[in-house]
Amino acid sequence: MRTTIILLSILLVLLPVSPAVYAAWGDFFKSLIEETTSDQDIGSLSNSEILAGLKQALTQGSRAAIQKLGRVDGFYRNPSVRIPMPESLKTVENTLRTLKQDEMADEFVLTLNRAAEKAMPETVDVFSAAIREMSFADARSVLRGPDDAATQYFRRTSSADLAQRILPIVRRATDSVGVTSTYKAMIDQLGIMPSLVDTSSLDIDRYVTDKAVEGLFTMLAREEKLIREDPAARTTALLKKVFSQ
Repeated sequence: MRTTIILLSILLVLLPVSPAVYAAWGDFFKSLIEETTSDQDIGSLSNSEILAGLKQALTQGSRAAIQKLGRVDGFYRNPSVRIPMPESLKTVENTLRTLKQDEMADEFVLTLNRAAEKAMPETVDVFSAAIREMSFADARSVLRGPDDAATQYFRRTSSADLAQRILPIVRRATDSVGVTSTYKAMIDQLGIMPSLVDTSSLDIDRYVTDKAVEGLFTMLAREEKLIREDPAARTTALLKKVFSQ
């Protein structure tokens, strides 16, 4: 590759070319050199090391994200992933707060977040399957990609499975934490006002599931960035070797 670059550089000097063509060749050389340098950066690693290192990083990052979200207040006390009142119920929320019934609105939002927190442990198997199926091409792409490349990989390969796995858990969780009863009490409190609210398209279980999956990816991206940028977050010798390249 280095010989090719040298020969092309000599050819460019010897041949008469226009400034526009020269600029285009300059861009080409820049990208070629960057690609070569990038290849050399990870060239000291074997394919098996790259794949094993990435799998370790993904396992560590996903488990950390799941653990943080799957505890009490994991969603509720985290502003970046906290599940808010559904848009279709904003009128209900505003009316309750106008009537000084803030506690009822807050209780409903709390139950939504509690349901998501209860569902998190079920996501471990989905992430484990995605990690097992990762190919060397996937791993190399993730290693050379942006700070959230692994998260993007999970989004691409696991979003549907995560939603499918979480939804039944959310359904059970919404019952156990009282989402349905709180919702009914909240609506009943308004008397005739429910006629002003369009809840026909609202699927609370699906809403919580979608928000839970999105929150999980948000936290996973943070964990991934931490491993990439903070040497202290690389807890094994293999992680140190792979991510120090």
